[in-house]
This record gives sequence, structure tokens and C-alpha cells, in this order.
Amino acid sequence: MRTVEVLFVIIILLGAFIITTQFAVLPSPSQAFGTNLRELSQSTLETLDAQGTLSETIFKNPLAPAWGDLQKAISASLPPNVVYNLSVYDLSANSQGVVTYQLNHSISDAGFGADSDAASLMLTSPNVTFTQDPQKVGESTEQNITLYILNCSDANGWWITGYTGQSLASDLYDLLSPYFTNTMLVSSTSDLGLLLDGTLLPAGVESVNDAVVVNTFGEAVPIPDDYCVGGSKQNEGYEGGSYAKFCHTLGSLTRQYNWTWVSIVGYPVHYVSNTEEFTGPNDQNGYGIHGMKNVGPAGLTAFLRGLNGEDYSNIDGYLHESVGDVTFNANARKSLNYYGIYPYTTQTSTRALQDSILTRYNLNVNDTELFNRPPLYPTYIPAATYSHDGGGALTAIGLARIPDIRVAALALLMYYQPTVYRSEFGASGTSRLVTLQLGQQGGT
Repeated sequence: MRTVEVLFVIIILLGAFIITTQFAVLPSPSQAFGTNLRELSQSTLETLDAQGTLSETIFKNPLAPAWGDLQKAISASLPPNVVYNLSVYDLSANSQGVVTYQLNHSISDAGFGADSDAASLMLTSPNVTFTQDPQKVGESTEQNITLYILNCSDANGWWITGYTGQSLASDLYDLLSPYFTNTMLVSSTSDLGLLLDGTLLPAGVESVNDAVVVNTFGEAVPIPDDYCVGGSKQNEGYEGGSYAKFCHTLGSLTRQYNWTWVSIVGYPVHYVSNTEEFTGPNDQNGYGIHGMKNVGPAGLTAFLRGLNGEDYSNIDGYLHESVGDVTFNANARKSLNYYGIYPYTTQTSTRALQDSILTRYNLNVNDTELFNRPPLYPTYIPAATYSHDGGGALTAIGLARIPDIRVAALALLMYYQPTVYRSEFGASGTSRLVTLQLGQQGGT
């Protein structure tokens, strides 16, 4: 009985094998053991493009020597038993948007057998240039907004390690001036005094109203002589042994003129600086930076009281917290890509402001916050523009030194949201389609 069972099993297995072999379709030897020609073609095109060889050549005259160099580069990129045909096509579109392809030129080293495969790549001429024309800030609302950048030669900065206020002013001018109809560098504390009086005006501008004022001196702010002790406007700059009164004046003028006052890094208005007025041995910030007076936390409190239309009071007490590393939020990342400004994605915030100031001083940040609030410090804002209900705004970038002016620039653009118009110059005939067909010799 067992012999019969064994015979039945053998018959069943043999029958299954015969049936399977009748219907199975095996690949050709070249397909089973050869090169994946499509992948090889695609990788070859991408490698040649990355090297610059491909895009530089395909837009040249077919008789140019560069085509011979391209042939050598292709041959060096392929196995000895692989032949090729590279074809370049011009693209054109009719009024209905239908794209047609016309052969421009081709190169090859041999004919093809039965087995071949191809890949393609769309390339743009390296001679194509792209332009962008940003909308001017205030243009959409018919406002003539001037950008003032403090460049005072007679002031020192703090919390801007590695830079000076003057060098940062120059960099900010290059970065932001395309977005403003008028940009003016405030070259001295005397000129700053004219700005505070409302008389420092670019040609053709009638008022300092609605302007943006960027303080590039970090935690220090330049102060004109007139606002110092003994000056004609001492009562607007100094009271009770403190220059916090000057910070209150700045806040009041920011409200009056509807300014956006920008502090690029650190704790705003922590010192005042005038290297010609403050010349004594004690006229330094405690860390060896001379020509400045310490205001302390009362400076920001006084500024906010002025912005809120309140009387001056020398109220001490810091409004910040060191919250550590922070990352840009989704809204800021979108603006980064839109405006093409790319600071490092992680920053360190040691001067994040308490969000209780929003209610206390009638401020709002809307969508101007730049960073995600750390989970351990959900009530602190690392950087934002605080706009007041009655006019005026403060942009406070509460980051650690060393300053990255791109963060401050991004904050301003997020607040005003100018449109950027992009265009391609000389776009006609600047794109071509390249196909690389590969074949394998030595078998079918």
C-alpha cells in the first residue's frame, strides 16, 4: 500500500512540474542577468547634469567642440557593453497650450539590438535669469512708508557681538531697501534728533508718519545730545536719575507717528548710547563698552507705557524669560520660502517676552509670531511684532547674541506682507528635453 501511495505522489508532482513549465515565461538572459538600462540611463543623465556638462552643451551649436566632450563623458559613464543614443528636443506650445517636440540634435555610438530602454530629463539653459520685483511696503494701502535705519557713528551697541551697529545697518540696507520706496540711513545721534522732531525726510516725502525705524544697536539705543542731562530736551530724556524717560519718549513718538520700531536682538532699550556725550570712566555698561548708560528693565516698561498713551513712570522689573532653543513656526517657514530669506532654522531665545503685555498694554501679535513657543514656556513669545490698538508697533526679536539680521527682516516682511512678483527673463526657447536610450550588446 505504501508503494502505491508513493507512486501517486510522484505522479502528482511530475504532472505539476510539466504543467508549470508549459505556461511559465522566463526572461531573456540579458534581462535576467544584465543591467537595468532605464535606471542606468536616468542616473547617467542626472550625474552629467549635476556636473554641468549636460546643460552647458545641449544649448550649443551642434558643431561646437563641447559635443565631443559630452560624448566622451557619456562613454566614460557607461559599461563597455552598453551603447547609447542621446537626443535633444526643442519644445514649443501652440495657442491651445499643446506642447510639441522637435529633434534638435542627437549623438550615438552604435545601433541597437532588440533590447533597449531610455530615460529623459528636462533642462533649462544656464543663461536664463530670473528676476523678482517686490511690491513696496505700503503700496497696497497707498501709504508712502519710509525705512529709517539707525547708523549713528557716535553710538555703540550691545548684544551684537562680532558686529557694530554701523555694519549691521549697511547689511540691513541691502536686504530691506528693495521693499521700500525710500530708505534712509540715520548717520548720527543729531540726525536721530531730527527724526524724533519729525523733520528728517527723504526728498519728496512730506511726513515721518507710518515709517519703520530699525535700531541696529541691539540692546542699546542711540540718544541725541538734546535728550541727555543738560540738553534742551532733558525733561524728555532724563528724570529721577534714569534715562528710562527717553525710552518713554520713544514709545510715545512711536504711537504719535504710527511707527514700527524694530529691535533686532535681545532686550529692547536696555541702554542708551552717545559716545560724545557719555565720556566719563563710569559711562559704560558694566562690561567695558563705553559711551553708554544703563537703563535696565525700566526702559522697556517705559517704552510700552508711552506706546499705550500712559504717563511716564520708572517701573522696574524684567518682562522676559530665557526659553532656550526655538524653531520657526509654520507661518514663518512659509514666509521664509516666499521671500527667499533663510536664517538658521533653530535659534536661541534668551529674551522672550511675557505674553501678559498683550492685555496690559493693548497689544496684539496676530500672525506675526516667528517661533513655536517652547512647551515649558507657553506664555513667552520669542519674537513678534506687537501692534498697538491706537497706532504704532514694536518688533522685538528676543534672541541671544550674535544677531542674525535676517530674522528681523523676516519679521518686518511678515508684518507688512508685500507681494513679490517673479518673472523669467528671456524664457523663450530656454528649455529642452534630453532622452538617453541605452542598449546592451552581446546577447538577446
